[in-house]
Amino acid sequence: MLYNPTGLNECLREWEDLEKDYQQIQDTHRLYKQKLEEVTKLQDGCSTAIARHRKKLKELTTSLESCKENHPKPKLSPEDLDAIAEISDSIKDRTNAFSEMEAFLPKKNGLYLTLVLGNVNVTLLNKQSKVLDALFNFLLVWYYCTLTIRESILISNGSKIKGWWVFHHYVSTFLSGVMLTWPEGALYQMFRNQFLTYCLYQIGFVQFLQYYYQSGCLYRLRALGERHNMDLTVEGFQSWMWRGLTFLLPFLFFGHFWQLYNSITLFRMFQLPECKEWQVLMCGCSYMVLFLGNFFTTLRVVYQKYNQDKFKTL
Repeated sequence: MLYNPTGLNECLREWEDLEKDYQQIQDTHRLYKQKLEEVTKLQDGCSTAIARHRKKLKELTTSLESCKENHPKPKLSPEDLDAIAEISDSIKDRTNAFSEMEAFLPKKNGLYLTLVLGNVNVTLLNKQSKVLDALFNFLLVWYYCTLTIRESILISNGSKIKGWWVFHHYVSTFLSGVMLTWPEGALYQMFRNQFLTYCLYQIGFVQFLQYYYQSGCLYRLRALGERHNMDLTVEGFQSWMWRGLTFLLPFLFFGHFWQLYNSITLFRMFQLPECKEWQVLMCGCSYMVLFLGNFFTTLRVVYQKYNQDKFKTL
């Protein structure tokens, strides 16, 4: 319950107490700014030191390879080979340790995030904040699970949803579940920003465009009596659909090739000697399936339009 002074003496005493609180707040804020500057300097110093150390490790690795190839003796002694192998293993372990350190240091945004957000720092600098990753992946699992359940109910009630679109949502559910189980580590951090940026583009932007296009087509087809009321997607193609699709196609193909890029990135990560997580390979295969299905389905639509135009000119 708030204290409301009534008399003048009480008001004066309250003002004195507020003056003391104000001085304490100023001291606390002054200390906060000092610590913040110290933290910023530590972050910059740590990032610079890691970059410098990485460069020296790379140079040392090159020198060790040269020693093995260009040693003046016919061949190195077993002790020398053991020493080189031990140093190489330590370099790999140190590289992984640096990746984990950098996960808690500010990093420059990629081109896409820079264009969208500017120079805003989006790096989560503590482990508690990284719980948000698990929450986001859980929401993706829930989202795609509800889609597959809804589609199954609609199909049971006469909807003509079929083919790739149903299978696409099952693959997306599996992919989201695998991402949810991927443990925190250096490899996850290597793929994290690329994954989140892709989700921002695909789910936040392209799917909105697809929804706008599909809803318009279905509304017209239902009004003409050519589609069932339970349908969610458009099977087949009519010439009037091309006007909206020409605007959508570049964004679709860009998203498809981004899925291919994700798959290639994950396959390369799987080949790294420090890769121990099975999730890397499973996610890579899932993205490859999504790319192939989406790419050839979209290509089939373009081919249908081409055949229609060719038939009209005959």
